[in-house]
Amino acid sequence: KDVTHRLAVGSDVGEILADKYAGFNIVLLCSLECISVSLRRDNTGYLSRTELSALLGIQPEKIFKTLVTQGNDRNFYVFDVPVNRELDLKKAANAVGEKSIEMIKSKELLPLTGYIHGGCSPIGMKKKFPTYIEESCMNFEKITVSGGMKGAQLLISSAELVTFTDATVCEVT
Repeated sequence: KDVTHRLAVGSDVGEILADKYAGFNIVLLCSLECISVSLRRDNTGYLSRTELSALLGIQPEKIFKTLVTQGNDRNFYVFDVPVNRELDLKKAANAVGEKSIEMIKSKELLPLTGYIHGGCSPIGMKKKFPTYIEESCMNFEKITVSGGMKGAQLLISSAELVTFTDATVCEVT
């Protein structure tokens, strides 16, 4: 009860507290680490990056998508890049020290991370994977990442996201 109250004060979690959505788990994880976040949810389903940017009132370069890849050594890697840019697989492979990497298949995402395509977050995956965040995130005090389900966006300090996910900040786009 104390945690729920603490989350409700000063956070935009609204009905998330009453529902059992993955987004609540992410907010809870962040709260336990004393990281201030705001969760915004809509029920419109899939939105294009332009629509999402307009809905949130945030520039597309501040909205990050989470991508999961696999290297030749069969290890998995997580990358967060702005929605208006593409992951450069050569730069990404170089960042992780692999010859090459490839995106995992959509059907592999849920069993591997606990998240579905369109709702994958760098926070709260089933297992901790090496995480890399596009260096442009450091140009902004706060960015948004998925809140763990379609239609949920988490506004978080760039520096706190890097620390919380133990991410490497590098150029991967």
